[in-house]
Amino acid sequence: MKPFLRCLPLALAGLALEAPAFDVSVQRLKWEGRDMYEISVSGVVRAPPATAWTVLTDYERLSEFVPDLKSCRVLSRSGNEVVVEQYGTAHFLFIPKPLHLVVRALETPITSVDISLVSGDMKLYASRWELAALPGGGTRIIYSGRLIPDFYVPGLLGARLIRADVERMLAAVLARIESVHEQEARDAAGAGAKAAPQAR
Repeated sequence: MKPFLRCLPLALAGLALEAPAFDVSVQRLKWEGRDMYEISVSGVVRAPPATAWTVLTDYERLSEFVPDLKSCRVLSRSGNEVVVEQYGTAHFLFIPKPLHLVVRALETPITSVDISLVSGDMKLYASRWELAALPGGGTRIIYSGRLIPDFYVPGLLGARLIRADVERMLAAVLARIESVHEQEARDAAGAGAKAAPQAR
């Protein structure tokens, strides 16, 4: 699977959290005679947008929890534009495929990240992460993308294989966001408990 999907953001730090639910759609279309895959994902976490944003844009730590992402390194940063290099592995029909991508991330804090291909093992790669605060608390996270691999993907099975990869990636990203949120809540509670005796 494409590294930035795996790069842009499963370490639960021992927490027993209920896995966040999400919906995934992958469609196989034709583009200039090649198979193009359109991806749409929507999920909800209890964490606020600021926490989700921190996890998604902490690029160099994404390999700690995203499946099959070997490394993720920031090459340059200029304002809200970040160039990131990723190395990962895709699995198609039990055959591992090393992947290398350089992508450009255009950040709009704390609402969206637009990803475009600079170079690597894709003919086409463009994606977008969106964060929307929910009225009752929490965040809706929307991921959309289009990709054309620069290597062979079985036509009839491609959408199914990519869907499975996306599901694993999203499960890891959403779980990490929830894990960070729970840690933030514990830290805040601990700080409040320490401050209480001093206020007496």
